[in-house]
Amino acid sequence: MTTTPLPAPDELARARLLVAPSLDGGLVRELERVAGRTAQPLADVPPPSDVPLLCVGETLPEALRTDRLLWFHSVNAGTDPLLSAGPWPAPALLTRTVGRMGERMAQYVLGWILAECQAVPEFTAQHARAHWERLPTELIAGQTALIYGTGRIGAAVGRLLGACGVRTVGVARTTRSGPPPDSASVVPGFDLVVGAGAGEDGGALAEARWVISTLPLTTATEGFFGAARFAAVRGATFVNVGRGATVDMGALEDALRDGRVRRAVLDVLPTEPAAPDDPVWRLPRTVITSHSSGITADEDVAVDFAACWEAVTAGRRPGLTVDVGRGY
Repeated sequence: MTTTPLPAPDELARARLLVAPSLDGGLVRELERVAGRTAQPLADVPPPSDVPLLCVGETLPEALRTDRLLWFHSVNAGTDPLLSAGPWPAPALLTRTVGRMGERMAQYVLGWILAECQAVPEFTAQHARAHWERLPTELIAGQTALIYGTGRIGAAVGRLLGACGVRTVGVARTTRSGPPPDSASVVPGFDLVVGAGAGEDGGALAEARWVISTLPLTTATEGFFGAARFAAVRGATFVNVGRGATVDMGALEDALRDGRVRRAVLDVLPTEPAAPDDPVWRLPRTVITSHSSGITADEDVAVDFAACWEAVTAGRRPGLTVDVGRGY
């Protein structure tokens, strides 16, 4: 784990607040209230002084990737664009916004699962043809969802599916299964947690009715869902609300065409937005949505920045701190 120091109180007290020009005026005023100072635009050229910088935005200009950067709060949950754009300044704290994203993404996942089980795509197609025919449907209770990622978002998905009677299996970096309820290793939102290494998830992939990814994009997760993992799937539907580049799209297409993957719901793609002639639009039994399952609201940014500010000023590491070594 890469641990960056917390901003020193005296440095934070004199830091200049820079905010992305894209932020709404009401949000900027709330950030100013929390930080107790006036905000200035986050631009490619830093202010002409040596004061520390406290930045809030989506991206970090190259000119600000210096030791002057004290703290950057990302208005997004995914910080891979920030970290891949250049070396991260070693002393700078990086925090992120999650807000109610887990709740939104969980409802997105549940919505598509219910639509599939109630044959909504098929009935919609029948309606377009003015065709009357009863179709079989299925209940989701008792079936298994394999959820990759056991952090805030994955756990939110697990809790909502679990409330509907779905057996939830989380996939994490380490194995944690069957602990007593009062154990510190309990992962709320999951009936069982397995590891992702050495094919440990292979058996779970074969048993799953739904395979759901909430994975961030890191060097360890790029192309994570490739031919080997899809080969272990036995008719599950694949739902990706994490990052598009975690999926080998060629391997997914092969699995869809040979029936190992029943359907795919992709909210994220390796290249966004997808052009009209992009082959992804022609994948069989696939629905693509426009990276909209967990849109961040201004309230999310304000609440999470305030929580991080409270923690930092109390000398505590915020729960939304990003480990820049791991990328999440």
